[in-house]
Parts: sequence; C-alpha cells; structure tokens
Amino acid sequence: MLELIMIIFTLYTLVKVYISVMQIGYISEEKNQEAVLMSQDKYQVAGEYAIKKERLGLVSTLVDYMMFVWWVTVGFHWLSSTLQTDNSVTDAVVFLFGFFAISYLVGLPFELYQTFKLDKEYGFSKTTLKLYIVDQLKSIAMFFLFGGAIFYALAWIVVNVESWWLWGFGLLFSLAVLINVIYPTIIAPIFNKFTPLEEGELKKDIENMMKRVGLKSDGVFVLDASKRDSRLNAYFGGLGKSKRVVLFDTLMEKLTNKELLAVLGHELGHFSHGDIWKNIAMMGALLFTSLFLLGNLPTELFIEMKVGDNAGVEIAMMILLLPLLSFIFTPIMSYISRHNEYAADEFGSELGGKENLVSALMKLIEENKSFPKSHPLFAFFYYTHPPVIERLKELGYDAHAVNEMAQGLPDDGIFTFFNKEESSN
Repeated sequence: MLELIMIIFTLYTLVKVYISVMQIGYISEEKNQEAVLMSQDKYQVAGEYAIKKERLGLVSTLVDYMMFVWWVTVGFHWLSSTLQTDNSVTDAVVFLFGFFAISYLVGLPFELYQTFKLDKEYGFSKTTLKLYIVDQLKSIAMFFLFGGAIFYALAWIVVNVESWWLWGFGLLFSLAVLINVIYPTIIAPIFNKFTPLEEGELKKDIENMMKRVGLKSDGVFVLDASKRDSRLNAYFGGLGKSKRVVLFDTLMEKLTNKELLAVLGHELGHFSHGDIWKNIAMMGALLFTSLFLLGNLPTELFIEMKVGDNAGVEIAMMILLLPLLSFIFTPIMSYISRHNEYAADEFGSELGGKENLVSALMKLIEENKSFPKSHPLFAFFYYTHPPVIERLKELGYDAHAVNEMAQGLPDDGIFTFFNKEESSN
C-alpha cells in the first residue's frame, strides 16, 4: 500500500513540475514579444518576475516531494520514536506539533527568499526584519493556542470515535465557517491596523452602492498594507454582522475614486451572487471527500511505515495527502471561480462604469506586475481569475485595440484615455 501511495504522489508531483516548466517556457518566450496592456519595459519586468516566482515554486514542489518521501519512509517512525508517542490524545498533539515544526523550518527558507530577496528586488516587499519576526511570533503563538486546541479535539475524535472522519469533518467545517466570521474583526487586526474610512464623498458613494445591493456591513476600513507590501487589493470579509469593506491603502493611493467604486462594484457582485457561500460549499465538499478517503486508509499502510496505531500519524498523513486530493479538484474549482469572476465583472461594470473597471484592471496588473498572459494548461489548473485579456474581451474591449488607442500618450496615458472617454459620455 505504501508503494502505491508513493507512486501516486510521484505522478502528482511530475504533473505539477510539467505544468510549471510549460509556464516558465511560455513566459520566457512571450515576454520578448510585443507588449500587451503595458509598456514594453514593464511587460518584460512582469514576465521576469513571473518566471522567477514560478522557478521558486518549482524548487519548493521538489522539496515537498522529498519531504513526503522522507516522512512516509523514515520521518513518521523517527519522530514517533523520538517523542515516544503512543495512541493517547496528548501524545498525538505533541506529535503534530513536532510534525508542523519540522515542516515550518523546511519551508522557511523559501518564504524568506520570497519576502526579502525576490519581492524586494521587484519593489513589492516593504517589510522589515523586525516586523517579519514580530509577525512570525504572533503566528506561532496563535498556532500553539488555537492549533493545539484543534489538534486535541481532532485527536480525541480519532482515538475515541469509530467513524472519526465524519465527526472530524463536522468539527473542521464548523471551524472554517467560524474563522470566516471572526477573521475581519478578531484575527486580521492582530497583524494590521484598520482605520475607518474618513467621512466624505467616497464613503458616501460606497455606502450608497452597498445599500443598492442590500449589503449591511460592519463599516468601511482602510488597511495599512503598505508597511508590508506595495501591491494593490481590496476585499469584503466576514459573514453575518462581521462583514466589512476593506481597502488597502496602496489601492487608494493609485486608483481614482471612480475606479475604486468600480472595483468595489466587482466585489459587491460576488456578494450579490452568493459567491462566498458557494466557495464555502465547495470547500465543504472537498473537505468531506478528502476526509472520507483519507479517514479510511488501510491499517497495513501505517504498519508499513512502522508506526502502528497512532492518531497523530493518521492526522499528519491526512495533511500530507490533502494537497494531492485538492489538486484533482483544482481545475473544477478554478473553472467555477473564473465563471464567478466574469459575472462579478459584469455586475461591477454596471454599478461603477465599464470604463472605470477596465482602467482599474489595467492599473492593477501594472502596479502588481502581473504578466497578462499564461500557458493554457497553467491557467486551466491555477487561474481562479480569468486572464485580464479575456476579462477585457468580456467587457467589450480588445487588448491590442486598447494598446493602439494609447499609443503616443504619456506613461499613464492609457488611464487618461479612459478617464477622457468617461467624461465625454
């Protein structure tokens, strides 16, 4: 059984590597072609960043594979023997803390390289070493506090309940919903400062827009994202009374009020279409299927790994195999997400103006250095948002025609063009 699991995981890794190699080769060739949606220099920079980021992800995938092989052949036995764990609930929690500690240390170099080398090289990361360490300490403290409680509850179910996977699903799904409720008001403020949006025309326009779609929120807030990263973003977070509108300060700095409203109109489209609940339902279906399959792994698998009956190993094995099962569902979930994005674009263009949404989208890809093209296989698997070129087509704009209209204008001329178009309508 162990041999079969390793063969399946190897095939999964090879597919991921193949997709990454195809993406790297595609962008390497495409970035030297005629630029689309941005100047030639910025087009090449965006392509270079995408390639370096994908290469880092490729190395991370290979390391994850080696760690998987190590865990199932040596690691689980070594860790359980070192910690002298048996099938008690407390020992399972200790084992899981050890499992996550090792996984964290292995993945840390990749995160450090991404944050302090790659993202700083391309002008994204603004975080300092002190801020990074503080963030890590906060995350570790929360992990030990809340993660420990979750591990204990899940391990108790594994040890004491025959159909543990079913009750485990109920526990984890309930926690996922709870986290969605408390994240905007309790968890996120631990790491960032949220300032209520100042009174003025923009706030009134946002509130009027929310009233039009029947959204009652906890308020409109500005997040101090710029102390860590320069990328632009905005989101609606929370469920029930905890819902709130969050604007990154970086977004407010770069977009006009009309563009901001168009972006928020897009997000309101997700609210109006019930996409949050659809995503929760899809997550629940994936979690249920995964726990059903992984909760019924044969006993001989654990005997082959020389760990016997051990609740901590059962949970850790489930965590190791979960990415494999998620990957199988990824194309379906990505397709549904892309469909939802098109619908939200249409909704946002009606609320905030099509020209404003197009202008905002183009600013977002330029400021975030998002390469506008992708290998079809990579997009099929991983793109939860359609390529911007396709989004423009759905909104009635052709990318090459937009480029031609912007020729001869200054660096920000393409955005000036749309603002002029809007004022003339």
